Amino acid sequence: MPSGLVLIDKPIGFTSHDVVAKLRGIAGTRRVGHAGTLDPMATGLLLIGINSATKLLTFLVGENKTYLATIRLGASTITDDKESEFLTVANAADVSALTDDQVENAISQLRGEIMQVPSSVSAIKVDGQRAYAKVRGGDEVKLAARPITIHKFEILSAPTRVTEGGNSFIDVEVVVDCSSGTYIRALARDLGEVLGVGGHLTALRRTKVGSYNIEQAQSLEGLTRETLQVLPIEQAAKQQFEVRKLSAQEVIDIRHGKKLAVENEGDQPVAALDDSGNLIAMLTKQGISVKSLVVFAEGNDA
Repeated sequence: MPSGLVLIDKPIGFTSHDVVAKLRGIAGTRRVGHAGTLDPMATGLLLIGINSATKLLTFLVGENKTYLATIRLGASTITDDKESEFLTVANAADVSALTDDQVENAISQLRGEIMQVPSSVSAIKVDGQRAYAKVRGGDEVKLAARPITIHKFEILSAPTRVTEGGNSFIDVEVVVDCSSGTYIRALARDLGEVLGVGGHLTALRRTKVGSYNIEQAQSLEGLTRETLQVLPIEQAAKQQFEVRKLSAQEVIDIRHGKKLAVENEGDQPVAALDDSGNLIAMLTKQGISVKSLVVFAEGNDA
């Protein structure tokens, strides 16, 4: 099985680990990993690294992401999504009184560089234990706010008024472009708090990670070794990163841990390829030199 990325359209109900386990069986290798967890209730783009491409995942986890989401206003939940019971339910009259302009104004307050408190059921570790595990064990978890950037947070269609179980809600379909580390569940929670009626997430679909998009993804259903589409590691690197072509001597130098002279490198990692187009290393600028962050084995399939 060649090294590369497999772009999967994750179905609802699967954990990211479920997808990795299935791909290990299909690809016939244990060297499989993913870049960026999706909750079981979420669908959409999951980047899977095969063999040497697992080393590439380190540089993809921090890329910006795009989501389509449905936020339900009118109630808050323990998990900030529909997977748990209500914490609060707003008065029907208060929900009915909300205008589309008020919703849009509240959304505008959550754009740009903001501080976000992650959901208490996130995978962040607290005292050596995942936050979600502590919550499920009955502990109260309060996580510190962290800086994130919301590049885009827009309503896709007119908010829908919903009555369910005797309660009144407003469903808002949105698109969000955000920095890595953003919790869309927390964004739904915060929107509800700004409006004073509570909010939670009812649907989530990831459509983009960095330069990789959902149109490149394949379904997990019926996937076999013969139908598995692997984006070769060189193509995967060139799609996302700036490229530096190495001379034969520079390839030798990089493989021996030496630094190179700076060319046009910026602050982001650079994919270094040899004259034959093979991915040799990921590079970063360090002062007046360029050093390797990771060096790939020859052949990239081991």
